[in-house]
Amino acid sequence: MTTILAFLFVLGVLVFVHELGHFVAARRIGVRVLTFSLGFGPKLISTKRGDTEYAISAIPLGGYVKMAGESVDDPRSGAPDEFLSKTKWQRFQVLIMGPVMNIVLAVVVMAIVLAQGAEVPAFHDAPPVIGSVKAGSPAQRAGLRHGDLVLTVDETPVATWDKFDIEIGTKPNRDIDLTFLRDGTTQSTTLHSSAEGKYEVGDIGVFPNAVPIVASLIKGDIAEKAGLKPGDLLLAVNGEPMTQPTQLTEAISKSPGKQTDILVKRNGEEMHITVVPEKRGDRGMIGIYFGQQTKSFKPGPLEAIQLSIQRNVEFGGLIFKTLGGLFVGTTSPRQLMGPVAIAQLSGESAAAGWIALFTLMASISLNLGLLNLMPIPVLDGGHILIMALEGIARRDFSAQVKEKMLLAGFVLILLLMVTVIYNDLTRISWIERLMPWRN
Repeated sequence: MTTILAFLFVLGVLVFVHELGHFVAARRIGVRVLTFSLGFGPKLISTKRGDTEYAISAIPLGGYVKMAGESVDDPRSGAPDEFLSKTKWQRFQVLIMGPVMNIVLAVVVMAIVLAQGAEVPAFHDAPPVIGSVKAGSPAQRAGLRHGDLVLTVDETPVATWDKFDIEIGTKPNRDIDLTFLRDGTTQSTTLHSSAEGKYEVGDIGVFPNAVPIVASLIKGDIAEKAGLKPGDLLLAVNGEPMTQPTQLTEAISKSPGKQTDILVKRNGEEMHITVVPEKRGDRGMIGIYFGQQTKSFKPGPLEAIQLSIQRNVEFGGLIFKTLGGLFVGTTSPRQLMGPVAIAQLSGESAAAGWIALFTLMASISLNLGLLNLMPIPVLDGGHILIMALEGIARRDFSAQVKEKMLLAGFVLILLLMVTVIYNDLTRISWIERLMPWRN
């Protein structure tokens, strides 16, 4: 139930804001609006005020604003309050305002989220210096190692781990050219990335230098008795550098009953602490909970808006890059999500709290706004394209020509919907088991 309610909330807000943009722009230039509907299909609830019927319809996967004289097939009287009676510039304003409202919503919601502050990984904005390399990974096969500083990914500079992760994540199952700095010398290599998870995110098997930190201790257990304290950085175990919490878990687990030397950094000073892990079940344990170093992030209102704009610009570039990759074959179609996946993410985000849910809403709103600007007939961008072509030709196209263009756009959108819904279904384990070609 949480998943359904969260999905309806997210989608309802996004659709309402989008259609509100069209509605307000139409009314502002004097176009008569016949219907404002959230959802498609049979109307469940409706009321009429003035010339406009406001409705909630049965299929909650979109919405529409129906304007008088909107298409060449509509009955037209030539009245000045009909859509096609307006100039191309006025019609452009009506068409563009839906996507613009979604983009504005993304900026506003993201600014609200950022203004709450957060604890972020300390390495997030640090240069991508490799802390460790996964055994058997593409990076290990290519010869990458601890201490290498990655400079570019396919000639794109990556100044931080965040940018590195984005570049690698959007390139699953393909050859990638890397340049990196080792011992003061710039070197290059080519490796073939893997695809991880149900969304097939690109991965090469490298990790940042995220030294584990003691989060808490079990009172009276081995670690506390040995002198470890919350906040201690755990630099090494038996001389082996620790760059990931998983490394520390493995090092302690495989040493039950053995004296184990832990190099600790506390208040800027290094010290050695000896522990003897106790065998509990099938592994050694010392009674410690640990995590990664983080830093506080709490912008003011103006800074939150600036950061929101910056992040939305970056995410927008990533969206266009992903779409471009689909056309040239460098992006996996598995990275596309449809309504089922969005519903799942909405439920998961709602369970994690309102900040996670609003972050998801901002992301989807940006996607919705930018995708609607694509020059595909039936989308807002497609209608704008048709008007632009008519302007260049200095004549309006015939109804037959427009119908053919809209049909082509509809077929393209239909193929896209089939793809994303198929992707969504294959991410549900019990449905995937019913697909013999997937097993």
